[in-house]
Amino acid sequence: MSIAGHRLNVTLDAEHAARLSRLAERTHVQEGTLARSLLANAIEDADPDARDVTALLDGIPGAYESAQIGLEQARRGETIPLEDL
Repeated sequence: MSIAGHRLNVTLDAEHAARLSRLAERTHVQEGTLARSLLANAIEDADPDARDVTALLDGIPGAYESAQIGLEQARRGETIPLEDL
């Protein structure tokens, strides 16, 4: 998804990918277009209260573990500079 020159890639689990596909089919729009619209609406509706953001992040399965793995990889120098992406 491209926002003001920025690209964001989102990976959905199988269940959510299937739901998105069904919704796109029913509404006769491309999955990417529908995903952008849904994400934009969710962002607009999000409460910026830090407690809500923390609860949201805590609700992502495996997020903490993934962040810990990323920290370990960074400590070992297994990173790619942003300008190389």
